[in-house]
Amino acid sequence: MAYNLLKGKRGIIFGALDEQSIAWKVAEKCTEEGASIVLTNAPVALRFGEIQKLGEKLSAKVIPADATKMEDLEQLIDQSMELLGGKIDFVLHSIGMSLNVRKKREYTNLNHDWMQKTLDISAISFHKLMQTLYNKDAMNEWGSILALSYIAAQRVFPDYSEMAEAKALLESFGRSFGYHFGVKKKVRVNTLSQSPTWTTAGSGVKGFKDFFDYAEEMSPLGNATAEECADYCVMLFSDLSKKVTMQNLFHDGGYSAMGINPSVMKED
Repeated sequence: MAYNLLKGKRGIIFGALDEQSIAWKVAEKCTEEGASIVLTNAPVALRFGEIQKLGEKLSAKVIPADATKMEDLEQLIDQSMELLGGKIDFVLHSIGMSLNVRKKREYTNLNHDWMQKTLDISAISFHKLMQTLYNKDAMNEWGSILALSYIAAQRVFPDYSEMAEAKALLESFGRSFGYHFGVKKKVRVNTLSQSPTWTTAGSGVKGFKDFFDYAEEMSPLGNATAEECADYCVMLFSDLSKKVTMQNLFHDGGYSAMGINPSVMKED
C-alpha cells in the first residue's frame, strides 16, 4: 500500500547494484510513494550490475559517478537538479567496499593502502557528498540525508574487518555534518544501522551466514529485511521525521538492545 509520503519530492539514490541491493528496494519504494529520483553508482558497478534495468522500470535517469571524486559528485548533483527540476529533498548513501575483505586479508595483517581505499569509498565519500550538496546549496529546507551503517561500528565483529572502522567514521560524519546542515538549511542527517541483510555486498563477508543466523535468533522480532529497510528509509525521507537528525538509528528487530536471548543458549 502506498501513502504518497514522498509526493512531489526529488531524490538521489546511491548504490543500487541488483535486485538484492537495499538501495534498489529503496528506489522502488520511493517512486511508489510519489518521488522523482536519480540513480547513481560508480562506473564499474554500472558495468557489472543491473541498475539500467531499474532505471527503465522506474523511469529514472542513471548517472555514473565515483563518489570518491569531487568532480563526479559536482556533475551528478548539477545534472540531478536539472533533470528533476529543482533542489533535492532526500539522498541515500548506500556505498561500501573493502579490498581487504574481498581478498580475505586477516584483520591483524591488513594492507593499509587498501584500508585507506576502504575508508575513502565507504565513509569519506559520505562527507564529500554532503560537502558538495552543502556548498552548492542543493538541498531543499527540511530535506533528509541518510547513510546505511551496521552495528559493527560499535561492537566487535571480527570478520567484518576494517569495515567496522569505516562505519564508525560514517556515523561520526553523520552527526558532525548534521549540525552544520541543520543550522544552515534545516536539513537532517542520519545513519541507519540495518540488520545483516542478504545483499551481493553483505554476503561477501566471511561467515556472513553465521552473522545472519545469529542475529535472527537474538532479535525478538527477527532480522529486518531489505524491503522493511526501504519502508523505514521512506519514513525518514518523509515529513513525518522532520525533527530526527544526527542520530544512528537501529533497524534490527531489537538485536542492538539484547544482552542474551535464552533461545540462543538452548542446546539442541
